[in-house]
Amino acid sequence: MDKSNALNAFAALSQASRLDAFRLLVQAGQTGMLAGEVSDALNVRQNTMSANLAILLSAGLLRNKREGRAIRYFAHMEGLSGLLGFLLQDCCGGRPDLCEPLIKDIACNGAAPKEKSNE
Repeated sequence: MDKSNALNAFAALSQASRLDAFRLLVQAGQTGMLAGEVSDALNVRQNTMSANLAILLSAGLLRNKREGRAIRYFAHMEGLSGLLGFLLQDCCGGRPDLCEPLIKDIACNGAAPKEKSNE
């Protein structure tokens, strides 16, 4: 991801409803959500949410799929990965190996969540 794309992504996420929608869609995972479901879950008018989803889509943070008259939205994990990669590309004074634990913690590779120990 280049600087211009990163700035577009940050601009898209810099509004509360859009940030909430993006986080909700990240949580929804591969199932995604219909635009109306996102609107209802966040208590935002549908036309306002549609505009917000379009901005996130344009920024490369969402993808969508038409289902009849409805549109299902999904977090575009490659877009998120690109944004995180942009932020971390020069981390740790030129020693990216030091960032490896952080990258592994935030990686979304389909692995099962870690179980918490009761110790």
